[in-house]
Amino acid sequence: LGLGLGACGLGDNSGLGDNSNNNGGLGLGDSSGNGGSSGEPFVYNCTTEEGEADAEGSDDVVAFVFSPSGTYLAVTADNKQLILFRTSPWECISVRHAVRRSTSLAITEAEDQILLADKSGDVYSFSIVDPQKPGQLQLGHLSMLLAVAVSLKDRFVITADRDEKIRVSSLEQPHIIEAFCLGHSEFVSELCIPSNHPQLLLSGSGDGTVRLWQYLCGTELDCFKMSDVQASGCQKARCTVTRIVHCKQGDYLAVLCDGFSSVYILQLDVVAQKLNHRQTIAVTQRAWDVAFDDSSGLWILDGGMVVLYQAQEGHWQNILQHPDKLKMEEAIHGQMEESQDSVIGNNYSSLYKVSLDNMAQYQWKKELRIHRTLNKRALEPVQLSGHSKRTTV
Repeated sequence: LGLGLGACGLGDNSGLGDNSNNNGGLGLGDSSGNGGSSGEPFVYNCTTEEGEADAEGSDDVVAFVFSPSGTYLAVTADNKQLILFRTSPWECISVRHAVRRSTSLAITEAEDQILLADKSGDVYSFSIVDPQKPGQLQLGHLSMLLAVAVSLKDRFVITADRDEKIRVSSLEQPHIIEAFCLGHSEFVSELCIPSNHPQLLLSGSGDGTVRLWQYLCGTELDCFKMSDVQASGCQKARCTVTRIVHCKQGDYLAVLCDGFSSVYILQLDVVAQKLNHRQTIAVTQRAWDVAFDDSSGLWILDGGMVVLYQAQEGHWQNILQHPDKLKMEEAIHGQMEESQDSVIGNNYSSLYKVSLDNMAQYQWKKELRIHRTLNKRALEPVQLSGHSKRTTV
C-alpha cells in the first residue's frame, strides 16, 4: 500500500508514493479529488490483458511515483508491467513491459522519462513523450537495485543496490560515474533528495541508519542510528529504513522502519550538517506509508485509516477534523476493505547477506583434535627397562 497525495487533489498533485503492495488494483482520484463526475474514485485493474496475472509473477503493485507537477503517474507491477497514467482527467496512456521485475521508479524533472530499476541491477529509461516506445538500457550494477532518484535539473541519476553502494552517474551519459557514497554496512533501501537542498542526499539502509551525504563528492556528513530513538525493550537485531520523505518548511523528515508501528520525525540542520530527532508518532495499526502535502501536513496511512498531523509550535499534533482528510477516507476506505486481506509487506529479511563463520567451527574441531591427541598420548603403553617390547598399560 502506498500513499500518494497527488492522487487525491491535495496541493498541486506533487505527492509521491513508492514501494507499495496491494492486490493488483489501483484506486485514484482526479485533480479535484474525484474519479469523475459521479464522485467515485478511478479504479484500474493491473492484471494483464488476458484478465489474469502473468505466469512469471503476480499482479501486485510494486512501486508507483508521480511526476514533479503531478501530471503523470507511473505504476509498476510484479508481472513486469509499467503502466503510465495521465491525471487530469484520469486515463491510462500506455502499458509496457520491463525486461525483468522492477524494484523502484523515478520520473525526471522535465517529465520526459521514467527511470525503472530492476532486480538484476539495471536501469531502463521509458519515454513519456512517446508512450509506446520500449525501454532503453541506461546503466547497470552488479547486484540488485533497490532505489533510484534523479537530482535537480536532471543532471544526475542516483542508484542504490544490495551491496551497500550508492552510485552517482550522469543522466545524459550514464557510463560516466561521478562519485560513490560508501559507508552503509547493509543494503541501501531508500533515497531522498531534499528539493530545497539539491546538493544533499539522504539514504536509508538495512543497517538501521539514515545518512546525510554531499553526494557529488561522496562525502558522508552525518549518520543517524534509528536504534537510538526506539523504545527500550523494542530493540530489533535488524532494522530496515523503508521510507524517507522531506518537508520544505522546517526541513522535517518523516522516517518509517520495517516492523515498527511508529513514524519518526527528524529535522535536517543544514548549517550544522546534522540530523536531529524531534518526535516519535505512534500509530494504531501499522504505518504503511507517509507523505507531506504543500501545507506541511503529514499524512500517514495507518492500516485502513488516513491520519493527518500538523506542526504546531514545534510539536506534531493529530488533526481529527479536516475536509481533505474526510475526502481521502471516503475515497480509499472501500478499496482498503477489499484489499486488506491480501496485503503483504516487503520481505526485507531476504535482502540481508548470510555470513558463514566457518573459522569458529574450524577452531572448535582443531581444539577437539588436540584434546584427543593429548588423551591418546597419556594412555600410550609404557616401555619398561630391559625389555625390547612395550607393555600394555
